[in-house]
Amino acid sequence: MRVEVLQKGLAEIEADLHVVPRTSEQKPVPTEFAQAPGAEDAPTDYKRLTLLRPGHPKRLLVLGLGAPEELDDERLRVAAALALKEARRYKARSLAWRLPVDGEADSAESRVADVVVGTILASYRFDRFKTADDDDGPPQLEQLTICVARFAERLAEEAEAARIAAEAANRARELQQLPSNVVTPSYLAARAEELASEHAVVSAEVMGREEISARGMGGLEAVAKGSVEEPKLIVLRYEGRGADGETLGLVGKGVTFDTGGISIKPAASMHEMKMDMSGGAAVLEAVGAIAALELSLRVIAVVPSTENMPSGSAIKPGDIVTQLNGKTVEVNNTDAEGRLILADALAHCVELGADQIVDLATLTGAVLIALGSTYAGLISNDEEWARLVERSAERTGELAWRLPLHPEYKELTRGTEADLTNASAKRKASTIYAGSFLEEFVDDIPWVHLDIAGTAWDVDREYVGKGPTGYGVRLLVDLARTLAQKGR
Repeated sequence: MRVEVLQKGLAEIEADLHVVPRTSEQKPVPTEFAQAPGAEDAPTDYKRLTLLRPGHPKRLLVLGLGAPEELDDERLRVAAALALKEARRYKARSLAWRLPVDGEADSAESRVADVVVGTILASYRFDRFKTADDDDGPPQLEQLTICVARFAERLAEEAEAARIAAEAANRARELQQLPSNVVTPSYLAARAEELASEHAVVSAEVMGREEISARGMGGLEAVAKGSVEEPKLIVLRYEGRGADGETLGLVGKGVTFDTGGISIKPAASMHEMKMDMSGGAAVLEAVGAIAALELSLRVIAVVPSTENMPSGSAIKPGDIVTQLNGKTVEVNNTDAEGRLILADALAHCVELGADQIVDLATLTGAVLIALGSTYAGLISNDEEWARLVERSAERTGELAWRLPLHPEYKELTRGTEADLTNASAKRKASTIYAGSFLEEFVDDIPWVHLDIAGTAWDVDREYVGKGPTGYGVRLLVDLARTLAQKGR
């Protein structure tokens, strides 16, 4: 989608649909359109839409934002999604917004970004496997124009950054939604190599089954034993121009299908387990966006990818594995496989030189019970690093709620016949327990774990709907931009 920010009046822009957002303290319609039939009746309540036909432009959508004191980034993202859906009704290929810019440019940047993000995320659709003719559905939006009264050049830069991040999130959403007979570990590895070929500053390294075993990654090796699909340990490195500060480590769970293994899951919702690679998808596409933005920092991304299948060769409850850092783990539940493969990936990320790490994983069903689909669970061993990630979560609307990491939880991770157990016999604090387990593999490096099992799918916000959300891509890009700015 092409995105531009222009210092022009709305009526000067040719588009299939024009949009004017209005708060309750404003007149229902700007003065230049006040004579349009029905203009005086246009409501400004939040989410209320009124289509006017002033002649020029042909279609004018009045978009209610509600009380001005309640207007925030999320409301604008939702409003942009509603405008996109209305544009589809009229098979619009171009959309023009009039966006009032109040105060300084800094405050206007987020408003412009919100409109871009809400529009692009809402434009996502997944129809690769449908055989209907393209003419049966609305066309894709091709052009988004935002009209402002000032700061156009600076706001255009922010709009472009928002476009890159949002389109990367949509690519992650497609990876999430593709079936597992398409998205295998080899498919994710090929996507990583494709990103490296697209950006000279990105390099990719992929390990297969034999090398994973030879390197001593016992957790990933064990989980992969039950599947004929080749496991992959994917590493992307990004070296931004002029980067001389600390290295950001990103780790994403990449289980392309999770049956639970021998501790098999119920059949009813198992088809959704194709999305158990959502963390890995977010990490891969975030690196692509970071490279496209040419940010000045270093990034190491590690994605352990495998299927978790039951078979005669599968890992069994009671088995003991040795992880990359030498710690041993009793496998008491093969459906707690994510922490086994993440343990090796985290230890490897530390070996490669990461100075701070964020991992993303659809790790526990318990986080959905605790936080629903509104917040991801955030667990960290470092206050400053946790606050930095929380601020990126708040800015992007990919929200995260901090959960405690108390020493008493560590007792739940202790094994009987090995150093650790991957599933405590006591059903206590399951999400925190999983995070406490992962902490054993980061060597005291500042680390944040994001449990995205509740936020990766079926959030049902206007701009992402009930399917894949691409959660984490925009958060990680915002975090990388913050670190790059700090490093200047």
